[in-house]
Amino acid sequence: RPAILLADEPTGNLDSKSGEALMQMFGELHDAGATVCLATHDPRWLAHAQRQLYLSDGRIIENPVG
Repeated sequence: RPAILLADEPTGNLDSKSGEALMQMFGELHDAGATVCLATHDPRWLAHAQRQLYLSDGRIIENPVG
Protein backbone atom coordinates (compact mmCIF):
# COMPACT_ATOMS: atom_id res chain seq x y z
CA ARG A 1 0.00 0.00 0.00
CA PRO A 2 1.19 3.51 -0.69
CA ALA A 3 2.39 5.71 2.17
CA ILE A 4 0.97 8.78 0.41
CA LEU A 5 -1.92 8.88 -2.05
CA LEU A 6 -2.41 12.00 -4.19
CA ALA A 7 -5.85 12.32 -5.78
CA ASP A 8 -6.82 15.28 -7.99
CA GLU A 9 -10.61 15.44 -8.43
CA PRO A 10 -10.93 11.64 -8.19
CA THR A 11 -14.73 11.71 -8.14
CA GLY A 12 -15.18 14.32 -10.88
CA ASN A 13 -16.41 11.88 -13.54
CA LEU A 14 -18.05 9.32 -11.25
CA ASP A 15 -21.70 8.81 -10.37
CA SER A 16 -22.57 9.41 -6.71
CA LYS A 17 -22.55 5.71 -5.74
CA SER A 18 -19.08 5.17 -7.24
CA GLY A 19 -17.85 8.38 -5.60
CA GLU A 20 -19.02 7.17 -2.20
CA ALA A 21 -17.30 3.81 -2.77
CA LEU A 22 -14.06 5.56 -3.72
CA MET A 23 -14.19 7.79 -0.64
CA GLN A 24 -14.79 4.68 1.50
CA MET A 25 -11.68 3.10 -0.04
CA PHE A 26 -9.65 6.24 0.69
CA GLY A 27 -10.89 6.07 4.30
CA GLU A 28 -9.77 2.45 4.57
CA LEU A 29 -6.33 3.34 3.19
CA HIS A 30 -6.10 6.17 5.72
CA ASP A 31 -7.11 3.84 8.56
CA ALA A 32 -4.33 1.49 7.43
CA GLY A 33 -1.79 4.30 7.83
CA ALA A 34 -1.69 6.01 4.43
CA THR A 35 -1.79 9.77 4.02
CA VAL A 36 -4.48 10.79 1.52
CA CYS A 37 -4.14 14.19 -0.14
CA LEU A 38 -7.30 14.97 -2.09
CA ALA A 39 -8.06 17.99 -4.28
CA THR A 40 -11.76 18.60 -4.87
CA HIS A 41 -14.34 21.25 -5.66
CA ASP A 42 -17.13 19.05 -4.26
CA PRO A 43 -18.12 20.06 -0.70
CA ARG A 44 -19.62 16.61 -0.02
CA TRP A 45 -16.15 15.18 0.50
CA LEU A 46 -15.01 17.80 3.04
CA ALA A 47 -16.64 15.88 5.89
CA HIS A 48 -14.20 13.02 5.25
CA ALA A 49 -11.14 15.22 5.85
CA GLN A 50 -9.19 15.59 9.08
CA ARG A 51 -7.58 18.73 7.73
CA GLN A 52 -8.64 21.15 5.02
CA LEU A 53 -6.39 23.49 3.09
CA TYR A 54 -7.68 26.08 0.65
CA LEU A 55 -5.90 27.87 -2.17
CA SER A 56 -6.49 31.56 -2.75
CA ASP A 57 -4.46 33.62 -5.21
CA GLY A 58 -1.80 30.91 -5.29
CA ARG A 59 -1.42 30.77 -1.50
CA ILE A 60 -2.43 28.06 0.94
CA ILE A 61 -4.99 29.09 3.55
CA GLU A 62 -5.53 26.53 6.31
CA ASN A 63 -8.49 28.07 8.13
CA PRO A 64 -10.32 30.46 5.80
CA VAL A 65 -12.71 32.98 7.31
CA GLY A 66 -16.18 33.54 5.84
